[in-house]
Amino acid sequence: MKKIFLIITGVLFLVSSCGNKKQSKQAASDNEYYTCSMHPQIMQPGPGTCPICHMELIPVKKTNTAADEIMLNDEQIRLGNIQVDTIRDGAIHDDLVLTATLSADETKANSINARISGRIDRLYFKNQGDFVSKGALLYDLYSEELNNAKQEYLAALERREKLDNSIIDFNRLVQSAKTKLLLWGMTESQIADLEKKKTASRLTSFYSPVSGYITELPVAEGQYVMEGGMVMRLADLSFLWAEAQVYESQIDRIDRSAVARVQFPDLPGKEFTGKISFENPEIATGTRVSLVRITVPNNAGQLKPGMPAYVIIRNRSQRSLTLPLDAVLRDGKMNMVWVQEGKNIFKMKMVETGIESGDRIEIRSGLQNGDAVVTSGAYLLNSEYIFKKGTDQMAHDMGNMEM
Repeated sequence: MKKIFLIITGVLFLVSSCGNKKQSKQAASDNEYYTCSMHPQIMQPGPGTCPICHMELIPVKKTNTAADEIMLNDEQIRLGNIQVDTIRDGAIHDDLVLTATLSADETKANSINARISGRIDRLYFKNQGDFVSKGALLYDLYSEELNNAKQEYLAALERREKLDNSIIDFNRLVQSAKTKLLLWGMTESQIADLEKKKTASRLTSFYSPVSGYITELPVAEGQYVMEGGMVMRLADLSFLWAEAQVYESQIDRIDRSAVARVQFPDLPGKEFTGKISFENPEIATGTRVSLVRITVPNNAGQLKPGMPAYVIIRNRSQRSLTLPLDAVLRDGKMNMVWVQEGKNIFKMKMVETGIESGDRIEIRSGLQNGDAVVTSGAYLLNSEYIFKKGTDQMAHDMGNMEM
C-alpha cells in the first residue's frame, strides 16, 4: 500500500513539475520579443532570422511601463536615431497664399477722348495691345463744326491785315478764334501751319499726349463720335496691380508692412516682389471677400494684364511653442507626440497644433515649455508601441488622453 502511494505521489510531482516548466516558458515568452540589432523595426514574438539582413534575431525583455508609455534599450535608441529636444517658446509665422489677377495700374491709365463731334475718317492704330508713343498720330477727324472754326480763324486773320485795328480789336478776335481751336484739340504747330497756308483742310489730325499700350479701342474707321466720347484708352504697363481676393477671416492675419511675393503659373521660376498699396475697406456681401492690391514692377514687359497670379504674404510673427514637423504624428483625426518621461522611457501625448512655417509647427496645447519631445524617430516609437501593446490598446489610450 505504501509503495502504491509513493508511486502516485511521484507521478503527481512529475506532472506538477512539467506544468510549472511549461507555465514558466510561456511567461518568459510573454515578457520578451525578438528583434534584429541592425533593423530594430523588425519585431516578432518568437526566434528566427531577419527578413532584411538574415541575421539571427535576438530576444529583448519587455518592461513594465504605464499603459501609454514604452521603454527602449540603448541599442534601439541608437539604431532608431531617436533624438529628443526641449520644446521652447519662439516666434513663428506662416505665409498666406492668395489667388490674384493682374490688371493695369489705373493711376497710370489715360483715356483719349474726342474734343469735338465728328466722323473718324482714319485710325492709325487698330489693335488692342499696340504701343503708342507720345506725339504719335492717332486719327483723322472730319468735323463740320471744327472746319467752321478754322474758317473763322482765317477770316479774323484776313480782317486784321486789311482793316484798321483802331475801331475793332481784331487781335482779340484772332486770339478768341485761336483759343477755340486749341480747346478743340488742335496743336500750336497745326494752327501755325493753318495761318501760313491760309487754307483749311477738311480733315484734322489728332496726336497722342502720352505713351502707353492700347487697352480699349471702342471705335472704328467711319464711326461718328460725340464730343467727350472715348476713342481709345492707353495704359502705362511699367507697373501692374496684382489684385488678390482675401476672405474676411484672413484679413487680420495680413501684415500690411510685409513685402509680398507674386508668382505666376505662366512664368514658372519667376517671382516678383511688391508692397501692399491698397486694401479695400468694403467686404462683398455675398462672398464675404475683400480685395488687396500689390503694385508689381514690370520693367522687362513680361507681365500682361489678365494673367493669373499667386500672392504670398507673410503673416505677423507670434510667440508660441513650436516643434519640427516630423515630431508630430497626424492621422487626420488627432495629433500626437512622444515625450521622454525618464531614461529610455517615452510617453505619448495628444496635442493641438496651429500654423506651420517652413519645417516648424505651432503647438497650441498639450505640452509645456521645457518638455523633452522626440523630434526624430517618432514613427519608430509608434511602431514599437503598436507591436508591444497592439492597435486596440493604442486606440484605447489615445481615447483617454487629454490635452
